[in-house]
Amino acid sequence: MAIFAAASSDTIGGFTKEYYLSYAIWTAFIGRITASWMYEMRMIEEIDSGSVNGLLVRPMSFYEYYLSQLIGYKFVTTVMSLCVPFLVTWLFGLPLLIERVPAMLLLVMYYLILVHTIGFCVATLAFRWNRVHAMTTAKNLGLWLVSGELLPLDLLTDPYRSWLLNLPFSNAVYIPVGYITGRIDHDMLLHGFKTATYGILFFSVLAFVMWRQGLRKYVGTGA
Repeated sequence: MAIFAAASSDTIGGFTKEYYLSYAIWTAFIGRITASWMYEMRMIEEIDSGSVNGLLVRPMSFYEYYLSQLIGYKFVTTVMSLCVPFLVTWLFGLPLLIERVPAMLLLVMYYLILVHTIGFCVATLAFRWNRVHAMTTAKNLGLWLVSGELLPLDLLTDPYRSWLLNLPFSNAVYIPVGYITGRIDHDMLLHGFKTATYGILFFSVLAFVMWRQGLRKYVGTGA
């Protein structure tokens, strides 16, 4: 509000105050949905304590076991928590393209696979180091800075804007929120799915290598 009061124009970056209010409200909720630390902490604790032994003999992998829990938990919390921004945007007449919400939610759930895979990579460090929990905080802080939660990425100047939009982490906040509030179009949404896919493939390979190496070290040391 203060920024617009001091501005010489009714728009900033081509958008009015209402668009920024809608973006801020939805960012607060989507940013929490796409963030993950609880199950990452649990994976680290399982490896640290040695209780990972009980999970290794189960019919599903360690990765799948926690991914299924994460998706189930996020699905329930998403349905419940999004009632608030829906109500606020309706009461204040803020911009919201309701027909775009299903596609936005699909991207959010798809992005959670990437988040979990990155968290799995961090958890495998517990095979080698102690106090890996601190890495979770550092990772989440880094994602917060590049996701568009701090400010809409389209306000940045090039080449920084292009760099961040071509990274998969913009799918955490900027692309889903920008899509339902009318800041971006369908092409950018499809671009988000593409970058998320590349990110999942890259971190999946990294996670597989780190898990296999960590597991051999774990077996060798009897941790």
